[in-house]
Amino acid sequence: MLSNLNISNYAIAERLDIELNPGMTVLTGETGAGKSIMLDALGLALGDRADSNIVRIGADRADIHALFDISGIPAAHAWLQQRDLDDSDECMLRRVISADGRSRAYINGQPATLQDVRELGKLLIDIHSQHAHQSLLQKPYQRELLDAYAGTTKLAKQVSEHCHQYQHCVKTLAALETNLAEQNAQEQLLRYQLEELHRLDLKAGEVEELENLQKQLANAEQILAANHHSLNLCRDGEVNAMGILHQAISSLQSSQHSSLAQDNAAQLIESARIQIEEAAGELQHVIDSTELDPARLIETEARLDAIYQTARKHRIQADELAALQASLETQLEELDASDEKIDQLRSEQDQALKAYQSASVSLSKKRAKAAKLMKQGIEEQLQALAMKHCEIEFAMHPLSSNEPHSHGQEDIEILISTNPASAKGPLNKIASGGELSRISLAIQVITAKVAAIPTVIFDEIDVGIGGATAEIVGQLLKSLGQRSQVLCVTHQAQVASQGDHHIRVQKVGNKTKLTTSLEPLEANQKIEEIARMLGGIAITENTLAHAREMLGIRH
Repeated sequence: MLSNLNISNYAIAERLDIELNPGMTVLTGETGAGKSIMLDALGLALGDRADSNIVRIGADRADIHALFDISGIPAAHAWLQQRDLDDSDECMLRRVISADGRSRAYINGQPATLQDVRELGKLLIDIHSQHAHQSLLQKPYQRELLDAYAGTTKLAKQVSEHCHQYQHCVKTLAALETNLAEQNAQEQLLRYQLEELHRLDLKAGEVEELENLQKQLANAEQILAANHHSLNLCRDGEVNAMGILHQAISSLQSSQHSSLAQDNAAQLIESARIQIEEAAGELQHVIDSTELDPARLIETEARLDAIYQTARKHRIQADELAALQASLETQLEELDASDEKIDQLRSEQDQALKAYQSASVSLSKKRAKAAKLMKQGIEEQLQALAMKHCEIEFAMHPLSSNEPHSHGQEDIEILISTNPASAKGPLNKIASGGELSRISLAIQVITAKVAAIPTVIFDEIDVGIGGATAEIVGQLLKSLGQRSQVLCVTHQAQVASQGDHHIRVQKVGNKTKLTTSLEPLEANQKIEEIARMLGGIAITENTLAHAREMLGIRH
């Protein structure tokens, strides 16, 4: 339940701090005193949109704290625990709105998104305003009311999720199948190209190797001639470099007079002889490894020609063919994966349809059962509200069974007749404004009785009714207060007199400084306030006596 509300610099309220109790609490006051300030501020703490204009003139920011006792709300505990925000049986919601338009929200002192605050707020409090009957004319709202009463809100959400999953699969499959012909043509081209590359069977580095071999085979005669001539000059000719150097070394070795310079010269000549001998070995290796092989040359050039033609066909260099083959194989795998995805989507579509059908059938049965109970409960309340001839029905119109619908297998609509001679019709065509207000109140009372929400707020929903009907409204709210904490903003003395607790809202101050105050009333103050609501400008002893009677107070 809501245990405390603290408001600073909101609208004309400089500071409001009010402790709230179980049972039914009524808020009363003159028109314009600011009764809605408390509820509007509470709405901000629960995640309503903020406007910088609500900050009190001259203040930097408005600050709102709403403290809830959640000891009896397991769902709120679980929600907070999932987000590591639960540390006690209390939950503090805070909203700060700056004069420059910025807004921040907190849950138990931790920054929070408005979406999270709204989600948590739905577990803590339910607000019914005097304008609820406007929403009551809308079919989606009527369906939500029935689901709330039937306890099928979660099931209805599952039905919607299954439906959207099915529709997503259908849409995605349609797109894939539309492109299927194009994909098949692309797949055939890829397979043809890959088959050609597989036949080519190009090895890594083969192009460079073949190009080198082709050069060697094509120039074999010139290579052999050049290497033979060089080898003859170095070693194998009648006159060759090695022979001449050998003679030079022998001549120096036979000299009778040696010197350091001569010895150095001999070493250099020997080094040259060794290098020429090694060069001769390399030349011999070239000659031995070079062959005149026209057949192999033709074979090599044919292989290179096949490689070059394939590369030209794809408009790439020959050494890029291997990368092309890898790319084509990847593309083909993706197309194969697309086929697998189609099969998977078809399976998911079937599963989503089965899940939808199962959940929606269960939802329809529970709705039908709840509709009968809700009809009975609402009509009982309407009889007490001076509409004893009113009949109401939650009509369930079957929808096409060919395709899933996001809200189930039926369209739900509230139908009424206000007198026995009339056929039932939609609310917006049958009910007058006053009747609609009472029907809305009856529905709100009925749904509040079955809701798990511990705090229910009624904001001037008794507008347009009076006398005995207003007294009955007060009794209904008081009865509801035995199950939930009820806060009620009212102008009706008959309603206010039923409250377990009474808070008076009034403006205080002067022309230069005006603010709103909240004052919990004691017994005598309650009498005076009820008398004010009953009487005119002057409160007479008769009015006070009437107020005491309404409050059940004897002299």
